[in-house]
Amino acid sequence: MKRTVKNNVSWIGRIDWELKTFHGDDYSINHGSSQNAYLIEEEKTVLIDTIWKPYEKEFRDNLEKEIDLSKIDFIVMNHGEVDHSGALPYLMEKIPQTPIYCTANAVKSLVGQYHHPEWNFKVVKTGDSVDIGNNKKLVFVEMRMLHWPDSMATYLTGDNILFSNDAFGQHYGVEELFNDKADQCLLAEEAMKYYANILTPFSVLVKRKIEEIVKLNLPIDIIAPSHGAIWRDNPLQIVEKYAAWSDAYQEDQITIIYDTMWDGTKKLAHALATEIQALSPDTVVKVFNISQTDKNDIMTQVFKSKAIALGSPTVGKSILSSVAGWIHFLSELQFKSKKAAVFGSYGWSGEGNAVLREELTKAGFSVVESEVKVNWTPTEEHLSEMQTIARELV
Repeated sequence: MKRTVKNNVSWIGRIDWELKTFHGDDYSINHGSSQNAYLIEEEKTVLIDTIWKPYEKEFRDNLEKEIDLSKIDFIVMNHGEVDHSGALPYLMEKIPQTPIYCTANAVKSLVGQYHHPEWNFKVVKTGDSVDIGNNKKLVFVEMRMLHWPDSMATYLTGDNILFSNDAFGQHYGVEELFNDKADQCLLAEEAMKYYANILTPFSVLVKRKIEEIVKLNLPIDIIAPSHGAIWRDNPLQIVEKYAAWSDAYQEDQITIIYDTMWDGTKKLAHALATEIQALSPDTVVKVFNISQTDKNDIMTQVFKSKAIALGSPTVGKSILSSVAGWIHFLSELQFKSKKAAVFGSYGWSGEGNAVLREELTKAGFSVVESEVKVNWTPTEEHLSEMQTIARELV
């Protein structure tokens, strides 16, 4: 069932309360999500994006209840990823000649995924536009690497709506659709988690794209992303957040991350938290066991932090596989201007700290000189040595 966004613009997506993971199992969903598609009914009827394949029949059936599918003048595909395009092949079975407006890279993406080179693609680039009647038009803005090379946004003049695709979204289910109806704490949390875990590697591009959009001087009354809440109450607040997040963002927070075998490294982690709090009471300190906490939630806290400390015992002349996998993900995100420290316990050889230091350096962190490496179980004296790390991080 379509739901009004503004005037002749409707939401025709799907809210998915059962969704628990995304991008395979690489991104955790804690509060539901949505795939947002939109229908514009002016002199021309335009569909913006679809939803993904598991719900393709539901999507087409619902759309067919609202309009005669043959009356769709064209489809805009802002992005070819399957959560946006999955229902497209099933829809195109009914309307195979309908033009599809998208970027050149999106043609490659859609043909590569669905193998329909005969579809009627209309390639657009930044600044191109198409009239839809009633003195309104759609203006296209390429959003390369936000977060795929094929991504773009579409702006509707007159109603001043920016269909931003993955930019400015969240994996957060909001039954009432709009940001002013959402739980504001959850909305803020999920928007940051989305940026931290998906868009951080492209922060330089985010910054440039925001500057480019601002220079276009487009009045924006609504930002309608492809996931989560639609921003109608002060929509530019999320643009301002992105501007801040893209600029080597950090707060007065230090996050301690570790895994442990027999609690030696765990004791060091908690001792470090105590020392940081004693030295700098205003600094937020958070401690996470990698094996016990969702990696995306940890990474959101790393995103907020000015520094981290990472601990692992030595295992097989290296580190625990849980820590190694987590560092690999950390390196993908390419955080900037953050410090790090290393610590750990060992029984026989003690290479863990050196491995942690090397991997954190590769990941772009400035690793402080001080470290604590404890043979066997930490004593009170060992725990007090964590103060040296605390001083350098604070």
